[in-house]
Amino acid sequence: MSAKPTLATIEYWGIQLRATSTGLVSDIELAARHDSLGQHDDAINALARATKNNDIEATTLLGKRLLVGDRAPHLPDAGARFLLDATRLGGAEAADRLALLVGAGAFFEQDWNEALNLLFASAERGWRPAQNQIRVLATDRDLTDRAMSPGRPNDIWRRLAQSIDLTFWSTAPTPITLNESPVIKRFADLIPPRVSKWLIDRARGKLGPARVYDAIAGKETLHSTRTNTAAMFGLAEADLVTLLVQNRMASACGVQLPQMEAATVLHYDVGEEITDHYDFVDPRTPNYTNEIEQRGQRLITFLIYLNDDYDGGETEFPKLGLSHKGRLGDGMYFINAYPNGEPDLRTVHAGRPPESGEKWILSQFIRDRRMLSVQPVSAAS
Repeated sequence: MSAKPTLATIEYWGIQLRATSTGLVSDIELAARHDSLGQHDDAINALARATKNNDIEATTLLGKRLLVGDRAPHLPDAGARFLLDATRLGGAEAADRLALLVGAGAFFEQDWNEALNLLFASAERGWRPAQNQIRVLATDRDLTDRAMSPGRPNDIWRRLAQSIDLTFWSTAPTPITLNESPVIKRFADLIPPRVSKWLIDRARGKLGPARVYDAIAGKETLHSTRTNTAAMFGLAEADLVTLLVQNRMASACGVQLPQMEAATVLHYDVGEEITDHYDFVDPRTPNYTNEIEQRGQRLITFLIYLNDDYDGGETEFPKLGLSHKGRLGDGMYFINAYPNGEPDLRTVHAGRPPESGEKWILSQFIRDRRMLSVQPVSAAS
């Protein structure tokens, strides 16, 4: 007599799966088992099989993994195509991810209105992260307060999405010059307090040791000069709120959105800091020429101060005799290199430690060339 199957619940990419002792019964569940055993190629194959049956969840998962190469080949154009397919099938999460790509102009023609339409579709389909983004971005605050109440209007998400002011996110306030050469400029009230809170809340669960870019290794590495923590928001972690913040920064310093690296939220507890350093790509690195040819120079550093309820913690430029502490929602950028791309050594700076409270800052590096792929994925394919 065979043993009676025992039931267990496992979580796979946020999906609750029911498993039995006799084996997992669907391709998506089979993928979860393969991943748990380190058999990631088999997991991808299982998800690919499920896409042939128009499985929305499997198509979304496969798209997300190929997009960033997570335990899978890095095939971002194929990943974008699968997310498009899943959205057409009615996928809620897929529409949210596709909104990010369309807003960024990555693999699709850049279109903010279409990005908002996709975010609205995701919210209508019940995807809570999309609903929360719309609530943060909407300018109709009275309607926002009703969005999560039982008696909310049936067209609540459409009305809120229509109240999002794209003009605000595509322009910038008048700058205040803090230093003429090298250029350092400040922007008061660059983002609303609710968006600052959103960025902090999104970063809290993702914080890890802050890293320094190593051009030799071609990646971020740990370094003793940094004792704070950080959360990076690449294509796998970012959302349309983050992207619109980047777009406002791009407008403020006159660059294109695709020139931006992944945004990073920095967190400093009392005593944590980053000591004197430069943000440009250092010419002394052995593969400097290759780095510049492939990725370009880090031309601009942009900071947004996400809170101001702490003591100390200034951004200091010791060679310029300049120290600055931004207010909640303020932005500041400085130019790291001369027009010919040569590094400007006067831009050495430090993030001084807070003496009380905790400091939150969004840090954005901007290259002198495009960082995001714009290879189109045909909407007709």
